[in-house]
Amino acid sequence: MSSLHRHDFKMDTNQKNAVYLDYNATTPVAQPVKEAVDFALSYLWGNPSSGHRIGRLSRASVEAAREKVALLIGAQAEEIIFTSGGTESNNMVLLGLAGDLSQRGKHLITSKIEHPSVMNPCLHLLEKGWDITFVGVDQNGLIKIEEIDSALRPDTVLVSIMLANNETGVIQPLDKVAELLHGRGVLLHADGAQAVGKIPIDTNVLKVDYLTVAGHKLYAPKGIGALFCRKGAPVPRLLSGAGQERGIRPGTEPVPLAVGLGKACEFVAQDLEQEAKRQHDLREELFTLLKRTGHRIIRFGGPENTLPNTLNISFPGKVGSQVLENAPGLMASTGAACHDRSIKISHVIAAMDVPKRVAIGAIRLSLGRFTTRTDITLAAKAISSALGRP
Repeated sequence: MSSLHRHDFKMDTNQKNAVYLDYNATTPVAQPVKEAVDFALSYLWGNPSSGHRIGRLSRASVEAAREKVALLIGAQAEEIIFTSGGTESNNMVLLGLAGDLSQRGKHLITSKIEHPSVMNPCLHLLEKGWDITFVGVDQNGLIKIEEIDSALRPDTVLVSIMLANNETGVIQPLDKVAELLHGRGVLLHADGAQAVGKIPIDTNVLKVDYLTVAGHKLYAPKGIGALFCRKGAPVPRLLSGAGQERGIRPGTEPVPLAVGLGKACEFVAQDLEQEAKRQHDLREELFTLLKRTGHRIIRFGGPENTLPNTLNISFPGKVGSQVLENAPGLMASTGAACHDRSIKISHVIAAMDVPKRVAIGAIRLSLGRFTTRTDITLAAKAISSALGRP
């Protein structure tokens, strides 16, 4: 097998007309974050549990990072638990709470459009005797609040609904869900992996008990995330060990990664609303250009109720993966996956009752902080060329 070299990656990402519009999949590490991580790797290598100077400095850096994460989502520092990422945070809530909550009831409510890191733990709980209600969404990708209302039972202990969908970008009305649960003693978890760092979030406004944060979605390195656990809410535990993270998530803290997440939260917080508007405007410009191709185009999710960076579209009669294959410089994702010459439609698009002819054409274009107007122009040209004449 041939070895990889640095120039191989430069050629791929910096080739002429190359455009990266897959920020919902992952983001590049921002330069200030790289610098903070490099500093931590060089100077903050001590064990935060050690009492000597290098240990105390490492501990202080972790706590400073915790405060930055808390500040971004309107929480208190002691409500932030560092994890390895969104998947672990989601599993901590769903599986970590299962043992404790089962004494009160074994019914959980979630939606049909959740990320696999929520969906699969729910399926695991089903196998363990839990009763799971999967509520549907309307044609705009919004969860049906009335289905949650009718599904609530005396033995319901937890509701888990994502804040924003990773494919369509549709922002869910978590505040309305919280109102519905008020006074019922039912806990509320939100997977915020796609939303944190893209839109303003205040856990006090959302009134969630748990919120998942994924570092690599907001310009931090992979392998680091966080879980907001509201003060007074039951504490979810998956692991047993020493006393790190108040014993909730034991194991020696990855100091450079925690520092990186803290710096990333500080980085996105400095101009969050202005940057959201910039990406929103670029996204709408991209949609306008795509409409000018002459091909029929369908948009999933309304422009004012989706993440400002996310555009999920379909060209009916076309296959999304084939469109992207014919636009080699464009790095984006589809809403369907091809396996063994068959096309598997995304469970998110399927839940919206989209006809197959439309669903197979789904393409997700997700912008980021480094997306430029030139990128938008190049992306539109690439897709237009891939589509051919109408």
